[in-house]
Amino acid sequence: MCGIAGIVSYHYAALDVDRAELRRIRDAMAARGPDGCGEWFSADNRVGLGHRRLAIIDLAERAAQPMASADGRLVVTFNGEIYNYRMLRGKLESKGYVFRTESDTEVLLHLYADKGEAMVEDLRGMFAFGLWDSRKSALFLGRDPYGIKPLYYADDGWTLRFASQVKALQAGGCISRDPDPAGHVGFYLFGSVPEPYTIWQDIRAVPAGSTLWVDRIGASEPRRYFSLARVYREAEAHPLRLDEVELQRFAREALLDSVRHHLTADVPVGAFLSAGIDSGSLVGLMRDAGQTDIQTVTLTFSEFVGKPGDEAPLAEQVAKQFGTRHTTRIVTESEFREDMPRILAAMDQPSIDGINTWFVSKAARELGLKVAVSGIGGDELLGGYRSFDRIPALVRRLAIPSYFPFLGPLARTLGQQVFAGPFTVHPKALSLLEYGGTYPGAYLLIRGLFMPGELHKVLDKDLVLEGLRRLQPLNHIGEVLAPDPGTARSRVAVLESGLYLRNTLLRDADWASMAHSLEVRTPLVDSHLVKRLSPALVSCKAAQAKDLLAQSPTLGLPEPIRARVKTGFTTPVMEWIAGDPAFRTENRAETPMGAHEPSRWTRRWAHHVASVAV
Repeated sequence: MCGIAGIVSYHYAALDVDRAELRRIRDAMAARGPDGCGEWFSADNRVGLGHRRLAIIDLAERAAQPMASADGRLVVTFNGEIYNYRMLRGKLESKGYVFRTESDTEVLLHLYADKGEAMVEDLRGMFAFGLWDSRKSALFLGRDPYGIKPLYYADDGWTLRFASQVKALQAGGCISRDPDPAGHVGFYLFGSVPEPYTIWQDIRAVPAGSTLWVDRIGASEPRRYFSLARVYREAEAHPLRLDEVELQRFAREALLDSVRHHLTADVPVGAFLSAGIDSGSLVGLMRDAGQTDIQTVTLTFSEFVGKPGDEAPLAEQVAKQFGTRHTTRIVTESEFREDMPRILAAMDQPSIDGINTWFVSKAARELGLKVAVSGIGGDELLGGYRSFDRIPALVRRLAIPSYFPFLGPLARTLGQQVFAGPFTVHPKALSLLEYGGTYPGAYLLIRGLFMPGELHKVLDKDLVLEGLRRLQPLNHIGEVLAPDPGTARSRVAVLESGLYLRNTLLRDADWASMAHSLEVRTPLVDSHLVKRLSPALVSCKAAQAKDLLAQSPTLGLPEPIRARVKTGFTTPVMEWIAGDPAFRTENRAETPMGAHEPSRWTRRWAHHVASVAV
């Protein structure tokens, strides 16, 4: 896992690459790559690539980056891991390609030489890279199917810059700090900034599952090579009809295959362990895959010790069953307050999440780990969220009113007048008729932080108008569902994976773990796994799908874990900030809920994050 950077002066009248700027961008990501740094510049100084290295595969200096092909035609800077690189290497060697390292990075060079831009479709892993092709005088940018690894770029019409972090691009000193209304509006709507937008007008994300070319003309439009909606549509069209025994065997083989690939490394691979099915099952499958020495870490908080919210006892039971070297890390309020400035500084873009990942990553790094497996993505893949029931139910009940577009806004306006003063109700309740009858609208109701109609209370009115015009929230959500996955379950799976997982969970896992120089791997977020497993899951109920995962290890999970009602990973941050003046708002967009109501404290937290983490 690394930090990558690059500058391409593609316009004939653009200035040569400023080497000091490239180094500022690169070294702003030092935590992403403490094991080394490198740079490469073209002979005419029109192209520069930079790299910060966290050595995971082939630890030798020969695998340092940027890496050039033997003939000097190709140069790549790469962040991520290619889990099937050994298989790809074997195929390339059979074609006559000669390797000088044992790294997955060199596989990228030869695979591109062999297949061109189609090479991304052969990669299994998490990745973001910039590859310079001197013969074409063009830069090729690529990002993995789910968007596990970030990749941002800024194009001013003369020069294109790219990096693994938004803040790194800003550290170069040559990019405007004008805010992007769509990014700011998106944050207040969703609690994270929706890609491809960022909080800065001149910086964009390369969309997940996309590639992009930069040549003498400039940057092309991103080309999408992977569509999760299409995967589910094809699964619905060609479902696998298996009996219970066959289904369990099929699921185990697919899950074990993913875990085995995600253990590819030349350093020890540990695991985050909670009291949930996802992480516990993955630890069991790690053992089945042949890893006998597993370091696991569980996070808990001093306020939770001995109480129902404490996950440590059940996690310790799982660790004992699978024979791991286990550590329970307790976080106190004083540590939280001490780390808060560092958390907000590391947060690449505003997010209301990520604190738990910060502390569990910190704990893993304290144990000497450089790689840890996480259960992120299990609920999206296996239907573990309540949204899988709630969103379709809303759509069914409110579909007819949605055919009358004037009805929803009218009901909201009248409701605001009727329920004023002491009779106020939550804005989501007032927006039910306006949004509840469609999948995009219902998703906004379920996952939204603020509703569009109340954004003027927290943001400048002109910024809100422009942001809503540019973002078009319902269209933005709806684009994830193209082509239509076909069924309610598949639609919600695509919405949760393409929005919440991508823009919140994966992004927070990246910045929070890389701040501690730790690589987080997600076996349940894998394009090969979802292609293989989804045809068998489309007819499964959530409980059955989760049980398939729980029973996949040879030693099944303990019954208390399998029977435990899903609660989500909680932190006492709500209590910690409740009485802190630093997190008080100026009475804007307050709701009538109690001081400890989650919807209210997350709104207050969003205010603070938006003002500090930029």
